[in-house]
Amino acid sequence: MKSKCLKVLFALSCLLLVSCGNNDDYQAVAESNNRLAFNVPSNFPPLAQDIEYNYPTEKGFELGRKLFYDGRLSADGTISCSFCHEQGYAFTHHGHDFSHGINDQVGTRNAPAVQNMAFQAEYFYDGASNSLEMLSIVPIHNPVEMAETLETIAVKLQVDKEYVRLFSLAFDGSGVTSGNILKALGQFMTMMVSSNSRYDRYVRNEPGGSLTAQELQGLGLFQAKCATCHKTDLFTDSAFRNNGLPPNPNLNDLGREVVTGFTTDRYKFKVPSLRNVEVTAPYMHDGRFGSLQSVLNFYAGGVLYSSTLDPVLNQNGTLGIPLSQEEKDAISAFLKTLTDTDYINNPLFYYQT
Repeated sequence: MKSKCLKVLFALSCLLLVSCGNNDDYQAVAESNNRLAFNVPSNFPPLAQDIEYNYPTEKGFELGRKLFYDGRLSADGTISCSFCHEQGYAFTHHGHDFSHGINDQVGTRNAPAVQNMAFQAEYFYDGASNSLEMLSIVPIHNPVEMAETLETIAVKLQVDKEYVRLFSLAFDGSGVTSGNILKALGQFMTMMVSSNSRYDRYVRNEPGGSLTAQELQGLGLFQAKCATCHKTDLFTDSAFRNNGLPPNPNLNDLGREVVTGFTTDRYKFKVPSLRNVEVTAPYMHDGRFGSLQSVLNFYAGGVLYSSTLDPVLNQNGTLGIPLSQEEKDAISAFLKTLTDTDYINNPLFYYQT
């Protein structure tokens, strides 16, 4: 009997040792914080941000994703980053002319896409931020968007055990701080790279990269008529330009002048990337156009002259970009090849709250 009991105790001890060992191994894996692989697509220009300053890690990315979808970043707990940046629409606010904020307030600009952020040197339509880590301050502090402060957000999150754990793992035990909130969001956005559209596969000579005759015609027209501003495979030169859009009389948004104070920057807005443009309607900084056809109609016949109009749109006394209906259709067809379904459906960027 004694021998049998000893055997049972020995067996239980072995099970406990195995269990503890497996648990230790699990903890070691679960709490690792390795650097993530960040690869610059072969058809992309170099990075514009120094990502080594805040290089994405497993836990930093996980934390940033959780924060991106958390309404507690707003004063009343209703507005998260994802509220105005929906993944299925390349992280834009689908169907809304302007961003919406707390207390059902409405902003003055259309929510831009969140994609390829590390390849940009300045952010927002007026360039209000030039840092991937600092840009989140703008919507968080904006009184008609999230109307919150980083300090208050940190206090709210410090009582959440899961957040405390994640911050500790992501930032070597330094805890829930304003700076770490911004860093985590920055790491998440650094990894948001859209580079696998049909067009990308075409230029990289990869399977699934065939274009139709109309799409190829549109590509040629685009390169001849649009690529001065929408250049490189980011499809933007990231410059601030006045594209001749008549000012909205209800807003009179001065654009870049709001940031610089220079009248020479009046009505200049950052040239947006056209990646995923098929799914990011409505268009322009004030969301006034609901279709690509409307945008092309504007460039063909609606450009308004002003002293800061970009010279590209005022050639030899001709305003805008002369386009036939056939050319508009071809350009529109080409632009739809820039849709990256892998990106807008990538489960890594989605968080189930």
